[in-house]
Amino acid sequence: MVSRSPTHNRSSMRWRRAFYWLVPVLLVAVWLGWQALRQPAQAELPMAEATRGDIEHVVTALGNLQPRDYVDVGAQVSGQLVRLHVEVGDAVSEGDLLAEIDADVQQARVEAGRAQLVALEAQLSERQAQLTLARQQFQRQERLLADDATSEDAFQIARATVLTTEAQIRALQAQIEQNRSSLRAEEATLGYTRIFAPMNGTVVAMDARQGQTLNANQMAPILMRIADLSTMTVWTEVSEADVSRLRAGMPAWFSPLGMPGTRWEGTLRQILPTPEIINNVVLYTALFDVDNHDGRLMTQMTAQVFFVLNEARDVVRVPVSAVQPQRDGKGLVTVINSNGQREQREVETGVSDRITLEIRSGLQEGETVLVNAAPGGRASANSGNRQRVPRGLF
Repeated sequence: MVSRSPTHNRSSMRWRRAFYWLVPVLLVAVWLGWQALRQPAQAELPMAEATRGDIEHVVTALGNLQPRDYVDVGAQVSGQLVRLHVEVGDAVSEGDLLAEIDADVQQARVEAGRAQLVALEAQLSERQAQLTLARQQFQRQERLLADDATSEDAFQIARATVLTTEAQIRALQAQIEQNRSSLRAEEATLGYTRIFAPMNGTVVAMDARQGQTLNANQMAPILMRIADLSTMTVWTEVSEADVSRLRAGMPAWFSPLGMPGTRWEGTLRQILPTPEIINNVVLYTALFDVDNHDGRLMTQMTAQVFFVLNEARDVVRVPVSAVQPQRDGKGLVTVINSNGQREQREVETGVSDRITLEIRSGLQEGETVLVNAAPGGRASANSGNRQRVPRGLF
């Protein structure tokens, strides 16, 4: 018979007690792990709430602002620009004096033309007096010839003198009309040395300086540009892939780069037929006008432009990735009900902007849906990293 020491007995007792405590702890841990694997925590599932708001399906593009109505003011005569009466930014009215060109040479031409006209008119008066005398002499020769008191040669000379004087008068009259026309042209040219505003607007650019010599013989030099800034035109470059979706009359809006929180709305007016090719990229120019009576918009501002293809106002909407597309504008969503349970529901879809999707029926505002939910209610493993755009929904 083997005898055991009291120390050995006490150690065995401690191990048995530890085993009795360890077994329940292990059982509880295994049960909790099994429950965790059986049903994942819903707090980790990607969810979103159905909200109410607006949706726009748009074509985006970049553009810049130009005045709709403007005119480049040029000089029609050559000479030194002796006076500028306006500066950039000045508001002008139609008929206001803008600039003056040295008029000395042109004034001398006008005075010479007037003097020549006076001389021609004096010659005309002389010829008319000669014609009166010639007619009187011709009438006397007629009477004398009837009485055989003069020769046939004297009679013919008198008649020729009348005819010659009448021809000289007609030539002088024509010359006078020609000189009068030339004088009117010279006077008009003299008037061009004073340049007036052709329209109401604002001076937006100056291309000439006071004291500059202008040469208008080959091309009219541009002095300044006057523009009506109350209405601006957005010149937008649209890619050839998108231009076929645009139509004249469709709504459009933009936000300037410096004012991202603002929105100016207009209507597409025109698509220019000739494209511009930049680095082998074909771009078409689309134009629409916006009101600018408050003067906040300025020339050459860069605009982020949106052409609205379709829109929905004040509708229920969810993320696109929350809807599994079906046919005929239908889709499936996984809804988290008030008990925390998941249920799959069919909805009718509408307009999409590729981020959010309109829900026309089947879902109420404030309900919670799973995002990127796969059929059967299980969440996609990469739901937090990407969004899938359903085909056929917009």
